[in-house]
Amino acid sequence: MKSRIALAAGAAALAAATLTAVPATTAQAAEAVTVTDACLTSVPDPGSTAPVDICYTLFQPVGADAKHRVPLIFHSHGWGGSRTRSAASFQKFTDAGYGVLSFDQRGFGASGGQAYVMNPDVEGHDVRALVDLVSKLSWVTQDRPGDPRLGAIGGSYGGGYQFLGAFESLRLKGRPIFDALAPEITWYDLKESLAPENVVRTEWAAALTAAAVPGDSLPRSVYKGLVEGAATGNWPDGSIPGTENLTAFFEKNGPKWHVGKGRKLKIPTLLGQGTTDSLFPLEQGLQNFQRSITRKARTKSIFIGYNGGHVLPAVYPRGVSVTSDPCSKELAGGSFQDLSLRFFDEQLRKKKTGLKGYGAYHLATPDSTCTSVKSVAANTTVDLGTIASTELAGPALPFAVAQGPIRIAGTPYLTGSLSAAGVNNRAFAGLAIGSNPLDARLIQNNVLPINAPLPVNGEARRVALPSVAIDVPAGQTLYLLMSPFSENFVGMGSRTPGAIVLQNTVIHLPVVAN
Repeated sequence: MKSRIALAAGAAALAAATLTAVPATTAQAAEAVTVTDACLTSVPDPGSTAPVDICYTLFQPVGADAKHRVPLIFHSHGWGGSRTRSAASFQKFTDAGYGVLSFDQRGFGASGGQAYVMNPDVEGHDVRALVDLVSKLSWVTQDRPGDPRLGAIGGSYGGGYQFLGAFESLRLKGRPIFDALAPEITWYDLKESLAPENVVRTEWAAALTAAAVPGDSLPRSVYKGLVEGAATGNWPDGSIPGTENLTAFFEKNGPKWHVGKGRKLKIPTLLGQGTTDSLFPLEQGLQNFQRSITRKARTKSIFIGYNGGHVLPAVYPRGVSVTSDPCSKELAGGSFQDLSLRFFDEQLRKKKTGLKGYGAYHLATPDSTCTSVKSVAANTTVDLGTIASTELAGPALPFAVAQGPIRIAGTPYLTGSLSAAGVNNRAFAGLAIGSNPLDARLIQNNVLPINAPLPVNGEARRVALPSVAIDVPAGQTLYLLMSPFSENFVGMGSRTPGAIVLQNTVIHLPVVAN
């Protein structure tokens, strides 16, 4: 019963995450907006010869024509969703004089085919075909032939197409077609998101699979591989004869592949990521901001971390329950959508709106304050000595790190010497806060696995910890929490009892100067 409830919760959280990108405004959309529903033809699925329809809805704002051209904003949905066909949902953009094109991703909605999860050889063609369509619209601003003035919005899977389209233009044409991006709660490294340290996020793997079943949206090999991962406790990489190789399937499916080929985007980017997101956690967004765009582009870009995204209840280890976006409010006086509109006005229309916060990270804390920093790198070390976790079963163990007041914002990590006697040794680690060890709670709900498939004795290790933002007040303590299992990784703990021990442990913290 528990797994069925968790699966339902995961599917519900996935659906909710996809809705955050385009909140409905008023019920009365601008009456003069011209709405067009249509489909175009794109390339067949791999192994097929049948062309695939990609369907879209186009919103032309009042006054836009060949003599009064306007920029256009692309939009698409999250995993398992479909395009937005209501003009009311985009009224803030159309009222501001932007056209909008919302489309169904391959395998979803009215579009055909199956989802290859942002593969350049498949979905890359779909996005390019839509850009080509827009380049022929007489009422859209064109910077040069075949180069319309474009922004892009969307969350989760709807953030993935933005990086795909931008990188594909860079790969094939040597220059960007998109002029500004506003992706939310999306990934840098899809495999690492689904299985950090090769340990599968079972709750999310199940939820993503369930969302794809009604439309048969995934190739059969992917369904089979995710089931194998849940059954074996290991990410399926084809190393066992007769099993699937999801590493190969997902190899090109995200910014990491393009960055590995030497590509970086010169595009201003407003990037929103959930601090409490347990599918594409904060670190995925930070990697996109640091690695996917150039240093010069970052000076014209803004990073927003908000409490939200793909969220599951954090029952064990205990976490927090909060949804808020204090940083968008601080910078733009409203929501992330309001911030996006001001960002596009500055980047696509070169308007001076007084928007601040460029070139910095703005991260929400669990108490809904906003911490702004120029760097999220660790800058302070604390010696912890020996820390440990039981395996298979047992309580989460807190280890005191620092007394408040102290402010943390960024990506911490551990270094030390790892020992474990068994096989498939696993534990889960994250930062927590409490007035004493008994009431310590995860700061923003995330843990990351420590994985030692074979026995180790004193092996030097660097252990990643979830990125966080927290103001630890006086009277509270910052803890490192070590647990033998996690609800986000159900069934992925050690299969045999034992202990994981890290000696000479040093924790590296991104401390914010007062």
